Amino acid sequence: PVAAAASGKQGPDRKRVQKAEKKLMSCVGKAIQDFGMIKDGDRVLVGLSGGKDSLSLLHILLQLKRKAPIHFEVGACTVDPQTPEYNPSVLKEYLKTIGVPYFYESQAIIEQASCSMDAKSASICSFCSRMKRGILYTVCAREGYSVLALGQHLDDQAESLLMSAFHNGQLRTMKAHYRARDHDVRIVRPLNYAREAMTREYAEAAGLPVITDNCPGCFEAPKERARVKMVLASQEQLYPDLYGKLLKAMLPLMASECEADAPVVRDLRQSKHVAERNMVGDGGEQENGACGLRAAGGARNC
Repeated sequence: PVAAAASGKQGPDRKRVQKAEKKLMSCVGKAIQDFGMIKDGDRVLVGLSGGKDSLSLLHILLQLKRKAPIHFEVGACTVDPQTPEYNPSVLKEYLKTIGVPYFYESQAIIEQASCSMDAKSASICSFCSRMKRGILYTVCAREGYSVLALGQHLDDQAESLLMSAFHNGQLRTMKAHYRARDHDVRIVRPLNYAREAMTREYAEAAGLPVITDNCPGCFEAPKERARVKMVLASQEQLYPDLYGKLLKAMLPLMASECEADAPVVRDLRQSKHVAERNMVGDGGEQENGACGLRAAGGARNC
């Protein structure tokens, strides 16, 4: 309703908005609690690209701010990489209308990439992401924000896991909550439990001013992430609970730098303790833990 009023459009279906908001807020609230993302007195800056994910995250945090038993503030920052394909101008008026502190930073990131990168360098997406992150850290320090909230969701986490395994031979994904090295700011990803379909539905239902195709480095589809997304979609057709299983597998990676008192860390520690106790109880089988898996027939598959 706020988005519709800000854009001058006819109000959206309130029941549809409430249903989508309830689902998304449940996921975000649980992630914030599990990973200890937001504390009393925090000032949270949302990295706002203008896509459906970051806009949805901003609105859900504003809703939680009104209802949460703790006090925290919410602001937003957009980094413009100065490319013709990306026009975030609509966000300036929109954020003013909904009364959110807003910071607009413009830097010729794409031009810098063309000058700095060569054929052996990382992708333009990686370069742009690092540059934007540095600018957001600077804004946090300058404006007094203690937490930087980013809009990656569960689909993004799963895609990152597969891309890391396929291309680097490592099981890695994005951390849910960690403190940036050399910067006095914590980075959180409150959409970790939410599916991309949830942010899409909420953004459409609420009539948010989404800037489509807002990543200038990804216009030349298909990119690798898009291919991995297709792989996961095909597997989800066969295994409907695929993302639930992937989330369970990724939790230790996502929580690897969380504070020790975060509920998810305590739960993982307890699960590890139970697993180790059961392993010892199996007698001679505990040595398998050092190897990992066994192929059919009992031979070590290492």
